Amino acid sequence: MTAEPVPAEDPSAPSLNLNAFNRALIESVGVGIAIVAADSLAILFHNKRFEQLFGLPANDMSLGQLMDVPDLSGLAEGGVETTELTIKQKRRPVSLAAHFSVHDDGSRVVYMVELHNITKVKELEYMIESYAKMVEKNERALRREKERAERLLLNIMPRTVYEELKTFGVTTPQRFDSASVLMLDFVNFTEMAISKDPLALISELNDIFTGFDRIVEQFGCERLKTIGDAYVAVSGIPEAAPDHAHNIARTALLFRRFIRQRNATREEQWRCRIGIASGPMIGSIVGIQKYVYDIFGPAMDLAARMESLAEPMQIMVPEVTADLIRDEFVLEPAAARPVKGFGTVQLYTLSGGDGEPTVISV
Repeated sequence: MTAEPVPAEDPSAPSLNLNAFNRALIESVGVGIAIVAADSLAILFHNKRFEQLFGLPANDMSLGQLMDVPDLSGLAEGGVETTELTIKQKRRPVSLAAHFSVHDDGSRVVYMVELHNITKVKELEYMIESYAKMVEKNERALRREKERAERLLLNIMPRTVYEELKTFGVTTPQRFDSASVLMLDFVNFTEMAISKDPLALISELNDIFTGFDRIVEQFGCERLKTIGDAYVAVSGIPEAAPDHAHNIARTALLFRRFIRQRNATREEQWRCRIGIASGPMIGSIVGIQKYVYDIFGPAMDLAARMESLAEPMQIMVPEVTADLIRDEFVLEPAAARPVKGFGTVQLYTLSGGDGEPTVISV
């Protein structure tokens, strides 16, 4: 097989000027390019894009007069050093990524500098960072709001009930075969509210209820609710407690002692009536949009009757509760009284107990 002849070059065709082509190519790219002497950083060549960024440099100007040049002493041929810088262009900041590479053309060592405009990238990074910070801020605000909502719900229902509501969206009414409830009310509170600065009165009431909350927690009881100046606490709800009557009795005694010790150091004298009772009860959330955890049953009604029959600073107890605590507490018989809905009930006043607790700082 014979090879096809290679066509001869047309002597009349114009020769390609590679130097001119390379220069045109360098001038057309959208990257600032400069070649500087490695020893003095004198600018040997720059393209038009470089001029647009820094202006036309003087003949004897070095690159270090236009920008911060990193230490390139350790840069080997073929290696690249990258840095970022910001310049002002018509009062507008422009972010640049500068790439330095070293080259040896046989007569001298030079650095080639490529300047890429990364302003849009930086703006995008700033937007992403700002968005991330905004999202993080919103997440913190949501967490705070969630914690606030949780605290509010825990103020109106026991934690176990709250956990059930949070998990399933509903709660199931529960029957408690044996539990104890305490009801406390202040004497002449209405008259106090009329005759005294309301803000100061509510401040004192809040201080007292805060002390009550700590006492309730101390004995494993649960504050059920407050209604005006009334305070309701339970034991054995929503967690069963075999010594519920003892817990509620200790709580009642410490409530009274707390009030007495508080009165000893203040001009305003608070007096309370306390009724406690034991028996079966049902606990459930009531309401759809406004949740309220409440209890129902004979023991709740009987505690309310005991509170209304008590004298100021007296703790009134029905016989059913007295039978549960008489082994550890001092009970004084009171007259049997007809109680609405319960017939005639033998009443007792709770005056103390063995190893009666003392008031801690509340």
